[in-house]
Amino acid sequence: MAAEQNPNADIEALSYEEAREQLVAVVGKLEAGGASLEDSLALWERGEALAQRCEEWLEGARKRLAAARNQAGPES
Repeated sequence: MAAEQNPNADIEALSYEEAREQLVAVVGKLEAGGASLEDSLALWERGEALAQRCEEWLEGARKRLAAARNQAGPES
């Protein structure tokens, strides 16, 4: 019953670099002003979703780094 599609559904497929680049563009548009309230809210929501995607990528990288360090063993 998904009558309404998520306009930010494409974000899941973005790489970190793509998400970051789009987030920078969204911030620029919001800072420039001039958009209607509805458009500004849509931009804000997209920016939040892009920021979350970037955080997911970074958290995944942190976990992979920690796992690699654990496999290497203590070097102290």
